[in-house]
Amino acid sequence: MATALGNRTHQRKSFAKRISTHLAAALVIFCLLQIGIVAKTGGSLVLHLGIIVAIGGYAIAARGLERRWQMLEQGGLSESGLALRFRRDIAQLWVASLVGAFLWIPVAIIYRFLFG
Repeated sequence: MATALGNRTHQRKSFAKRISTHLAAALVIFCLLQIGIVAKTGGSLVLHLGIIVAIGGYAIAARGLERRWQMLEQGGLSESGLALRFRRDIAQLWVASLVGAFLWIPVAIIYRFLFG
């Protein structure tokens, strides 16, 4: 019985690993959307440099989220408490990734209006 329970706990993927997987996928989508939007709006060098800065900021925020989940897993929260926080963080991550990428549209419009 203990072996069966031990095997089941090892089969379950940790929340920290799952959040890392979501972060990687969201970063890829974030980058592709940014590049596509800037390319479609006739992006200049300044906008492409802005993409680099945005991706760097995303990476810093992602590392903070990974650390948070490592700490949460080491804490004494129940499985249901972790699952609730995980779903909330995943929803916020994907919304921020998609909305953040689409924020380049008004930035590109304003840039073209000001600098031609």
